[in-house]
Amino acid sequence: MMVPLSARSGGQGEGATPPLAKELASLLQGKKLDVVAARLDGDTFVAAMLIPGSELLVVSAKYSAPALINEKILNRKYREAYMDLSTASVADSKLLVEDLKADGLRAEKQKDGFDIVTRGSAQPTHFNGEWKKQNMSQEAYMKAFQDAETAYQAMLRALVAELKKAG
Repeated sequence: MMVPLSARSGGQGEGATPPLAKELASLLQGKKLDVVAARLDGDTFVAAMLIPGSELLVVSAKYSAPALINEKILNRKYREAYMDLSTASVADSKLLVEDLKADGLRAEKQKDGFDIVTRGSAQPTHFNGEWKKQNMSQEAYMKAFQDAETAYQAMLRALVAELKKAG
């Protein structure tokens, strides 16, 4: 039996990331920053760039020289860390979240756009409720959304923690 997206994902195709994304955006704006970076775990790092009123671009990836990027984070050279993760990371480990409106992931298209998640070199997944146009079943689409939601939560938590400890 197929269950409508809105019923399966809590109303408007919304997961648990909206409050975290909004908190991150608020912390960045409060500290007059547009970029932040943090260690996620081991040699995996995460960085985000806020484009106020537009979107939150968040990337996580393994980095071949973890000490180098960790030093940039410790010295609060967040923009450099963001650029490194965006361009010089281990490609297959990369996860890029394009969070339209910096308000968390939504499984369904919003009136003015949709969120996009790209893993490694795979095709981007457009969270617009149109799984058929992406050659996916509804189940595969919802699994992709849940996987993205889980990963994005961890990314946002690490970034919020970094901003809170940075004082």
